[in-house]
Amino acid sequence: MLLQLQSFIQYLSVERGLALNTLESYERDITKYMTYMNEQGIVSLKDSTKLQITSYISWLKKQGKAPATVSRSMVSIRAFYQFLVRERLLDKDPSMNMETPKLNKRLPKVMSMGEVELLLDAPDVSTPNGMRDKAMLEVLYATGIRVSELTSLNLSDIHLGLGYIRCIGKGSKERIIPLGRIAAQSLDQFIQTSRHKLLKSDKLDEALFLSHLGTRMTRQGFWKLIKKYGSMVTTHKQVTPHTLRHSFATHLLENGADLRAVQEMLGHADISTTQIYTHVTKKRMKEVYNRTHPRAKI
Repeated sequence: MLLQLQSFIQYLSVERGLALNTLESYERDITKYMTYMNEQGIVSLKDSTKLQITSYISWLKKQGKAPATVSRSMVSIRAFYQFLVRERLLDKDPSMNMETPKLNKRLPKVMSMGEVELLLDAPDVSTPNGMRDKAMLEVLYATGIRVSELTSLNLSDIHLGLGYIRCIGKGSKERIIPLGRIAAQSLDQFIQTSRHKLLKSDKLDEALFLSHLGTRMTRQGFWKLIKKYGSMVTTHKQVTPHTLRHSFATHLLENGADLRAVQEMLGHADISTTQIYTHVTKKRMKEVYNRTHPRAKI
């Protein structure tokens, strides 16, 4: 089973060009599935059946796994079996015609523009760390990039004169995103005055954002930072890197941005993924109407 899994992961990496995080998710899902099968006395995938896959999915639910986790696991299992059949490592696909558990789409949580302003002003810019944090928050809100894309930025990806950044997203796809004036100024100030104070080794000379150890800032490290600043400005919602990404998209659409342009900036492969933000703007519009129109309260 392990050799089949390794072949599958290599296929996803080489032929489909999936990102490392995605590959790790697939590998983790399939490993858990195979462990479960072994515990059920099934040592070969040739002996697996639709009933056993259904049993595994039911087991995940009984374990209290989130619907998104269960759905993703089913997607991974189906992709794995499809690969095995296509490579003639398996005669039949027991997952064929099995439906992926449907998810109730939740509207993404967004911050108001006032809350975003408070968050962006929270870091103490009199220190190198604070200047870095300010620049990271400004870039995140100005571009809507994912936190992994933010922490992967190198100096060569920044083009302040032209006002854009270059990032590599899911599937190793490159995209160019405009960088607003304020974010560009904050980034320039960080590079000119503070970045060299954090740099402790020439080996990471290209990394744009550095930790206090002089190494590249990690996703986990930045997650802790934004959680800290978020708790300083709001108590009714948890602020994560994705909160700023959601807010970026929602605020653009609220101010008349084209949906296709927002899709391109976010790096969504399918516009249906971006359309969730139109529901957010409609919901917020109704909330504003109900709160402010004199006859809405009657």
